[in-house]
Amino acid sequence: MTRPGRAALVRLVVVVAVLAVGAGGAWLIARAGTPEAGPITTDIPALQVEPAQVEPGSVVPAADVVAGARTGGSDIRPPQQEQSGADPLGDWAESTSAAVGVPARALRAYGNAELAVRASQPDCRVSWATLAGIGRIESDHGRYGGVELGEDGRPSSPIIGVPLNGSAGVRAIPDTDGGSLDGDPVHDRAVGPMQFIPSTWARWASDANGDGAGDPQQIDDAALAAARYLCAGGRDMASAEGWWAGIMSYNNSVEYAQKVFALADAYATQAQTAQG
Repeated sequence: MTRPGRAALVRLVVVVAVLAVGAGGAWLIARAGTPEAGPITTDIPALQVEPAQVEPGSVVPAADVVAGARTGGSDIRPPQQEQSGADPLGDWAESTSAAVGVPARALRAYGNAELAVRASQPDCRVSWATLAGIGRIESDHGRYGGVELGEDGRPSSPIIGVPLNGSAGVRAIPDTDGGSLDGDPVHDRAVGPMQFIPSTWARWASDANGDGAGDPQQIDDAALAAARYLCAGGRDMASAEGWWAGIMSYNNSVEYAQKVFALADAYATQAQTAQG
């Protein structure tokens, strides 16, 4: 490559980097880098889940709070900021995992998201059980396609959905991220355990594990972003109107929302029973 060519390439890289910073949203920059090929979600991982036979907007699923967590007030700190050395969130996740059949590492992410949003948006009242319902539907808690969820909260291979190219049953969404999150420079694809479209991630990107970057493949980050998304516009996720509006904003399908309802209701009920 000639010297002018190298100089042009450097300028291009700088421009791309600047654009990436600008797209990071109010919280932080989304993690960049083209992912390697990994399992793709060609269908809903929870097809066997029966939708709850409830009328949309009529009722909310049972709710359960993270055991041992402080409640009420804006002084609650996200669990990743605990300084005492105790790990109440980890203890809760381990004990609850046995009762609900959700991996403890995933439960830790959902519980962390509930607590963090309870601190920043106490009127939203989003439950870990609802986040777990979404996580089960979207990626089997980060395990879809044979991947494994590591202790760092990342799947062993990136979870990347089908191209959103307007084919049968699929929305048409042209590329918005240059393929940096989904590896596709032509069409967007949903990514990560909570299946965020890159353009949506750019707005709601969150850093829940404190590493300074928002990564939709990292389940702590993805769960917190999902919680913030559900709480948008001052929504109360503990009201029937708010809960259904939040889930339908995530996926505008009554059957989808009824499946999340069935899962969330079961998770919360099982956890409450286990707690005695």
